[in-house]
Amino acid sequence: MSNAAQRIEEIRGALGSDLVILGHHYQHDSVIQHCDLTGDSLELARKVANLSARYIVFCGVFFMGEAAALLVEPEQKVFMPDRTASCTMSEMAPGPLVGNVMDWLKSSGKTIVPLTYVNSSAAVKGIVGANGGATCTSANAEIMLQWCMGRGDAVFFLPDKNLALNTANTLALPDSLRMVLDIRRGGSNIQPDVVREKQLLIWPGCCSIHAARFKVRQIEEARVKHPDCTVIVHPECTPEVVQASDVSGSTSTIIRYCEDAPAGATIYIGTEINLVERLVQRYAGEKNIVPLAHSACQNMAKNTEDKLADLLDDIAKSHEKGTPTKAEPVTVDPGTAANARSSLERMLEACA
Repeated sequence: MSNAAQRIEEIRGALGSDLVILGHHYQHDSVIQHCDLTGDSLELARKVANLSARYIVFCGVFFMGEAAALLVEPEQKVFMPDRTASCTMSEMAPGPLVGNVMDWLKSSGKTIVPLTYVNSSAAVKGIVGANGGATCTSANAEIMLQWCMGRGDAVFFLPDKNLALNTANTLALPDSLRMVLDIRRGGSNIQPDVVREKQLLIWPGCCSIHAARFKVRQIEEARVKHPDCTVIVHPECTPEVVQASDVSGSTSTIIRYCEDAPAGATIYIGTEINLVERLVQRYAGEKNIVPLAHSACQNMAKNTEDKLADLLDDIAKSHEKGTPTKAEPVTVDPGTAANARSSLERMLEACA
C-alpha cells in the first residue's frame, strides 16, 4: 500500500460517517479504490441528495462538484481533490452566451423549454431552471427530452450536439424538425422565422473524449477481427459511430451490458479508458472486453491519490481543531443556486 493510500484509509477510519468520498466511473483505479460511492452522473446525483455526511469529497470534474453543492444541506461541505478539473464540453457553453441565445430563441414567440446536459456549469443550470427547464444525463436523456417536449413548443438542448442528435434519433424525431444553432455573434445569427419551424434546437458543443476519438473505421476493424463481437459506445459519440455500433448507452448501461453478457463474449467499448480497463480486469478470463480506442480524459486524471490524501489531511486537521480548511469548498452563488437546483430537482423527480 502506498503512503498516500495508507493516509487516506487512516483518515477515513478516523472521520467515519462524517466523511463520504464519491468517484465517477472515469476516475483512475488508484482513486476509485478509496471511494465509498461510485457511479455515473445520474447515480451520483441521486446518492448526493441523500447523504448526511459533514464532508463530501467528489472525485470527478468541476461541474459534478457544483451539482453536488446544489443538492446538499447548508451545513454540509463539498470538496474536490483538484478544483481545476474542468470539462471541455461545459466550457463550450459559457453562461452569458447561453443567456443571450435563450433570449434570441424566446424572441421567436414560441415557448422554448431548455434542457441542459449535466455537463454544464451551475450558471447554465441556473438559466435553464429560471426558464422552466431541467437537467439530463446520458442515462435519462430520452425521458427528459420527452418531458421537455410535453411542456412547450420546442426544446433547447445544450451543450452536447451528439447526445441531442442521438436521442432525437432514438425518439424518431424527423431531421426537418431539428436545427443545430449558429451561436456566433452572441446568438444574433439565429433566425426567429427558422426557429418557429423546429422542435429541437441544439447547441453545437461536444465531448473531446468521445466525439473526436471514436471512428466508424474502428468499429469496422473490430468486426473484421471478431465477427461475432458486440460494439457498445457512449451517446456522446457522433451519430455515425452510434449508428455503426450495436448498443449505445451511459457508463452505467455499459457496465450492466458487460455484466449481463454471456461468458466468452467479445465486447468492444467506446468510452473513457479508465472504465474500459476496469472492465477488462473485472472480466479477465471470462469475457473479452476490448477498448475501441484509447481515449483518456485529462481533466478526470487531475484527481490523483496523492491529491486526495492531501485534501483529507486538511479536512481531518480542520475537523480536529475546529478551524476552517485550507481547501476551498465548492459553492454556488446564492443568486444562481435556487434556479440551478430546480433544474436538477426536476430531473430527479421525473426519473424517480
